[in-house]
Amino acid sequence: MASGWAPDGAVQDQIDSTINDAVQRARQEQVKGVSAEHCQECGERIPTARRVALPGVQFCIQCQSALDKQRQHHAGYNRRGSKDSQLR
Repeated sequence: MASGWAPDGAVQDQIDSTINDAVQRARQEQVKGVSAEHCQECGERIPTARRVALPGVQFCIQCQSALDKQRQHHAGYNRRGSKDSQLR
């Protein structure tokens, strides 16, 4: 049951929209093509299972994890925040 001017299901719509945005962003960042046999960062051999599971992979798990931590993305729009937090 929605309150105020929000329609029924508005909260779920916000949640769905946030998830859809994250999935779309992840799909855009996904590399496709031929996988590298050796990590472009450290030079270690990338396991065959990883290369088959992720076509186009260029980094070993350790290096990819480090890169992911550096590139943490945020939507930039706080759908769940107060009106004041969206104006900042």
